[in-house]
Parts: sequence; structure tokens; C-alpha cells
Amino acid sequence: MIGVVVPVHDEEGCLDACLDALRTAATWPLLLGEAVSILIVLDACSDKSQRIVLAHAMQTDWRWRLDCIAVNARNVGAARAAGARVLLQRGARWLAFTDADTRVSPAWLSTQLALNADAVCGTVAVDDWSPHAGHADALREHFRHTYTDADGHRHIHGANLGVRASMYLRAGGFAPLACSEDVALVAALQACGAHIAWSAAPRVTTSARRNARARGGFGDTLLQVVAALGVAAAQAT
Repeated sequence: MIGVVVPVHDEEGCLDACLDALRTAATWPLLLGEAVSILIVLDACSDKSQRIVLAHAMQTDWRWRLDCIAVNARNVGAARAAGARVLLQRGARWLAFTDADTRVSPAWLSTQLALNADAVCGTVAVDDWSPHAGHADALREHFRHTYTDADGHRHIHGANLGVRASMYLRAGGFAPLACSEDVALVAALQACGAHIAWSAAPRVTTSARRNARARGGFGDTLLQVVAALGVAAAQAT
């Protein structure tokens, strides 16, 4: 069985699209019918996120399962770890991780598995830079010139990460970190001698939203770049 963990903190605006994409990935023919269990970890949610999950759970069949647990950690590392624990107890052999503001590709899971690695670090793409308004074009160009969306990259994203269950346990799992929990896990995997595929093959599309959830995460990094672009523009005038 393949397990998928999605940490959620008040994500009602983007959760439908995330879950639609995960359903397609979980039922993709290249998985050859292997069961997929998707677990949403509702972390201190006060919006309609749970209601959205339950509505999607009504559409499950023998190929995939969707349910949720609730925690009150306000900590993405703790939320990912809580989800992983439940899926390991269910017998997951592979754990995949993404985020609520991310849409995975149909072949996301099958591509991770096909790489035959202990862990897979994938890249992210952004298809809508408009949340950054006047800085959108400059930010798009900055991303295109500085981000390596190709095999052999060294990016680490909790929105596109997979790991063999046995190696996840050997590495000690996610630490309860408010940010960079994915970086810490990959460092622990490397220390264990894990074979890591740094691949652009498992595709995901994530948001460029301005209300970044994790300090130091992808969204927060974009805000820092925007601030730097603003300073550079002011100095040039």
C-alpha cells in the first residue's frame, strides 16, 4: 500500500483542487491497482477544510482511501509525522508527501515508485504568478533563471517528496519543526546512506500565494525575493 500525507491548516480555498489531483494520481493505471491511502492531517483548522475532505471521501472506491485526522500542533513537521505514523500502522510501504496548495500530476505516485530509490526529491512548478501583482513578471523570470527544474537538482520540497517506509523509519521520521522539516529529513536520510533520486520526473504544480503558511518555506522564500526585487528597483531609480 502507498500512503500520502497532506498537512492542512485552514486551506478551504485550495483543497478541492489538491484532492481532485490526488484522486487521479491514486487511481492511475501505472500503479497496477495497488491501494493508495491518502491522509489529510488537519492541524488547528477552523475553516471548512474538514467538510471538504469528507465530501471527497464519499467518492472513494477499492483503489483508494481518503480520510483525515486532527492535531493541534500548528507545526508542519509534527503534522507530517503524525500522518506518517498512521499510514505506517496501516502497512504503507511507501510514503509520499505534498501540500494543500499543490496539484500533483496524474503519474506523480507511479513516477516516484518507478525511480526505484529509497527517497525521491522532486521539483515544483508554478503556473500562476498573479498573486504578486506588479512583481509577477519579474518573479517569474527570476524563478526561471535561478531554479533548476531538471534531474540532478538539489531542491527539497515537502510538496513533492517520497520515501520508502523502512528508510523513513531508519532516518527517524520528520522532526517537529515549524519549517525546513523536509530538509532535516533528507539530511537524516543521507546520513543513513539512502539512495536519493533528485528527479524532475514526478511533477507537481504549486501556488505562488502571498499568505505563506511556513516561515522559511517556498512561499516565504518568494516573498523574500519580491522584497529584494523591490529594493533593487528602488535603487535603480
